[in-house]
Amino acid sequence: MRGSSQPMVDGDRFHLPSVNACCSKVLDLQVRPLSAYPAAMKASRLPALIPIAAILAFALILLFMGREPICRCGTVKLWHGIVNSSENSQHITDWYSFSHIIHGFIFYGLLHFAGRRFSFGTRLLAAILIEGVWEVFENTDFIINRYREATISLDYYGDSVLNSVFDIVAMVAGFYAASRLPVLATIIIAVIFELVVGYLIRDNLTLNIIMLLWPLDAIKQWQAAG
Repeated sequence: MRGSSQPMVDGDRFHLPSVNACCSKVLDLQVRPLSAYPAAMKASRLPALIPIAAILAFALILLFMGREPICRCGTVKLWHGIVNSSENSQHITDWYSFSHIIHGFIFYGLLHFAGRRFSFGTRLLAAILIEGVWEVFENTDFIINRYREATISLDYYGDSVLNSVFDIVAMVAGFYAASRLPVLATIIIAVIFELVVGYLIRDNLTLNIIMLLWPLDAIKQWQAAG
């Protein structure tokens, strides 16, 4: 074949490939310096790292606050579904993970209208900052005691750092889902989450907000009877 660098046989004579052809192959395989690539390619990974760094920063803040890294029981569970227990809000996911997904729905909607001129990544980072600040505030003595006094969460002593990190991850999942789903579908999913979780554990995001801001004895008694 013309242009081939493979050895060729011509009658009784054996021909080696051209030296120039071999050298050109080697030169084509040389490693190019990083400076030879466009700056956009080198910076493409940066936006993805910023949200991750923000989540890790909140994890460090919670650790410095004295929060438990994982459940005091010494185990890590993918799911813990017993609300009235000391292990609630200590593992990777639980019933309240659905509330954090709804947080993502809400943040996407608000930031879509309030910050439409900003990129998706910037709005996602803003949502992570809001959620992270809430996780820090939620694990202060003020909010922990508020939950214990005003709700049925008598065994609540704050979230583990692991649980807080995955609460933020759940919010990110909700934020991303809201960016892909039609508005009506997002609303329907949020309503289903609230109804199903409210029915199963007598608590959800709506009731959580009500009992945190305006505790009602009727709701507390209904929850305690569950």
